[in-house]
Amino acid sequence: MAERMREPLVNAVLVLALLIAPLTAVALDEPFYVGLASRVAILALAGVGLNLALGSGGMVSFGHAAFFGLGGYVAGIAALHAFEGSAFLAWPLEIGGSESMIVVWVVTLAVSAVVALAIGAVSLRTAGVYFIMITLAFAQMIYYFAISLPTYGGEDGLSIYLRSSLPFVDTGDPLSFFLVCYALLLSALFLTHRLVNSRFGAALQCARMNPERLATLGIAPFPVKLTAFTLSAMITGLAGALFAELNGFVSPAMLSWQRSGEIIVFVILGGVGRLFGPVAGAALFILLESFIGGWTDRWQLVLGLVLLSVVLFARGGVIGLLAGRARHD
Repeated sequence: MAERMREPLVNAVLVLALLIAPLTAVALDEPFYVGLASRVAILALAGVGLNLALGSGGMVSFGHAAFFGLGGYVAGIAALHAFEGSAFLAWPLEIGGSESMIVVWVVTLAVSAVVALAIGAVSLRTAGVYFIMITLAFAQMIYYFAISLPTYGGEDGLSIYLRSSLPFVDTGDPLSFFLVCYALLLSALFLTHRLVNSRFGAALQCARMNPERLATLGIAPFPVKLTAFTLSAMITGLAGALFAELNGFVSPAMLSWQRSGEIIVFVILGGVGRLFGPVAGAALFILLESFIGGWTDRWQLVLGLVLLSVVLFARGGVIGLLAGRARHD
């Protein structure tokens, strides 16, 4: 019983540490670390999205950067047209930009869902390495499409001059923006927890482990996996919109295969299938990038050694290592 309670305790400490760190940074007048905490929260949110597809559904997507980047471009394009006072579309309805963060989120979720449905409808008809390569191919197609759009910066990217607004919140304040990202991360974790522990989650687990048995129960595995893939993409797309707002910039680099690899690394480092794994993985990744990267440009070597150690000796990731038990599902 004590061992079973260790993982919830580790999760609680992790979430509290992520909240306390920027509050302490504000008290010490160190705004850089507030931005660092926001970056952790946003990338953890992207990892939570992928973890739903990878950890629960067994879908090793190497194209989730497509949704991450689409979220960023929705935020960037909305900000550009709002700043210029121009229209994104003039026919059949005139659609302009928006300075509302809620509008950006809603559009991001809608765009991510539509694109994910299209990609998933094709990709999920395959499995294994074929699924990995097809998701990568779709992501690269969107990457090169973004490069071919000179109106929105092309290869150079697009600057966001004004951060979107949110009612009753000063989004220009670093701590307030962190709290927005933190609240969305907690919401995504709660949603994922409810999904995984629902009948839908049970069907998704069965679709991963034994799709034939699920089909004999009268439940088609394909719609279940497609729904999970779409929800996963929507969460990752939302993270992309926040990432663009944080940096004040969006570029095709957000759509690259390297970004997809980084999101997978977050999940593996923290623990595949573990609810708070992406939070631990993103925090460890950012700490290595920021502090080891401050000493040497070869910080990826340290990251590689850490990742190798996790894969070989801590199959449950950082969360599993701290909790003292491994998953056997």
